[in-house]
Amino acid sequence: MKKKNEQNSRRKFIKNVAVAGAGFFIVPRHVLGRGFVAPRDKLNIAGIGAGGKGESDLSEFSKSPNANIVFLCDVDERQSVNSRKRFPKAGYYKDYREMLDKEAKNIDAVSVSIPDHGHAVAALMAMKLGKHVYVQKPMTHDIYEARILTQAAKKYKVVTQMGNQGSSFDGVRKMQDWYSAGLIGDAVNINCWTNRPVWPQGFGKPVTKDEVPKELDWNLWLGPTAFEEYHNGYVPFNWRGYPSFGTGALGDMGCHIIDPAFKTTGLGYPSEVECSVADLYQKMWTPDYHPDSFPAASSLKLKFPGKDGKPDVYLHWIDGGMLPDRPEELGADEAMGGSDGGVIIIGTKGKMMCECYGNNPQLLPTSRTKEVNVPQVKKRVPEGHYVQWVNGCIAGYGVNELSSSFDYAGPLTESILMGNLALRSWNIKDGKGRFTGRKKLLWDAVNMKITNYDEANQYVRRTYRDGYTLEL
Repeated sequence: MKKKNEQNSRRKFIKNVAVAGAGFFIVPRHVLGRGFVAPRDKLNIAGIGAGGKGESDLSEFSKSPNANIVFLCDVDERQSVNSRKRFPKAGYYKDYREMLDKEAKNIDAVSVSIPDHGHAVAALMAMKLGKHVYVQKPMTHDIYEARILTQAAKKYKVVTQMGNQGSSFDGVRKMQDWYSAGLIGDAVNINCWTNRPVWPQGFGKPVTKDEVPKELDWNLWLGPTAFEEYHNGYVPFNWRGYPSFGTGALGDMGCHIIDPAFKTTGLGYPSEVECSVADLYQKMWTPDYHPDSFPAASSLKLKFPGKDGKPDVYLHWIDGGMLPDRPEELGADEAMGGSDGGVIIIGTKGKMMCECYGNNPQLLPTSRTKEVNVPQVKKRVPEGHYVQWVNGCIAGYGVNELSSSFDYAGPLTESILMGNLALRSWNIKDGKGRFTGRKKLLWDAVNMKITNYDEANQYVRRTYRDGYTLEL
């Protein structure tokens, strides 16, 4: 009898909704039945950056039945063509500041997929309005920006995720299970490498200027960074090699490649960093490279102080296509890493390795991989990185654990950008024209300050143009 009354009540409710004319009702899910997504369970997403990676990000979000792409924002109409066709009902803006000012009440969450130099300001503006944010890797362009966004996520209680999707892959979690089980002991050395850059890098900025395409708002593209003339070589992709806009090979791939090691071994903030750089054409180690571009290849070493009596950990990064020493436990014909790079974690009792994104994790020797059987402790993410964030936003702040929320992605990003601070400090000259950057930099993480070379601190935090701010 009770079940029949419930069915009658449900029919009566739906009938009342149907005859409500122009009135709008938010229908609870329990009334409409299992599997139906009620309007209030939809996450209204605005995409800041609708072309390139922004296009693929929005496509991934839309795979969730709970996601609704309501606004698109892109400074270049050429890049946004496909997204505007895919989401014809979505409103379109060129300036995200205007979009957030006018449409805040219609937006629940924001995806930021624009060049690195614009990430932090756009994300913080959305967070201050109470909007959840998904920000492409690297989370920010500068160390200070990463710290501010990490603090902002807690202050404004918004759900956050950095776009290093491999952080949700099973491979990373398998490595965490192995490490937690003590299969390699305590990490002491980590080798990370990549084939990047695959864009022009290692020489100065263009000395000429080109005519700005009519579809592009160049002033908005520059955003918070200092004005400079447009050049065709900057857009849509090759901005990555220039420190004014991008974060080089390390910023592009570090969040994918260093992440498995960072997450597995529980690294925090580094305490020191040192580097070497390579010449563009000869790929030979050199004391100089052009300061307006990241080097063609580089080698970095970061020290992470040991925790709870554990040994210090040294992370070694190599880019430009070079490789670290091959482990003795790896067979002569066995592949080391993948085409995009890889990771080797050396512990006190053994070693493990993986490809970019944590793919294809292996214990060394590789025969050991099939021999071990440890409990699956770390929860897997079958829904994937993007849908995990969508679900987290709907659940609310602090409810779901996310793979790369800013409390984790912030320290990871800061560590990666510490490497770039060292690279950019390499070319600083004293009053006599001598290079002064060839030294180990000591880092006070709490105060975000290099303690033994003050000139390097200019790269911790940028000054923005008028109209842009990063105030909590």
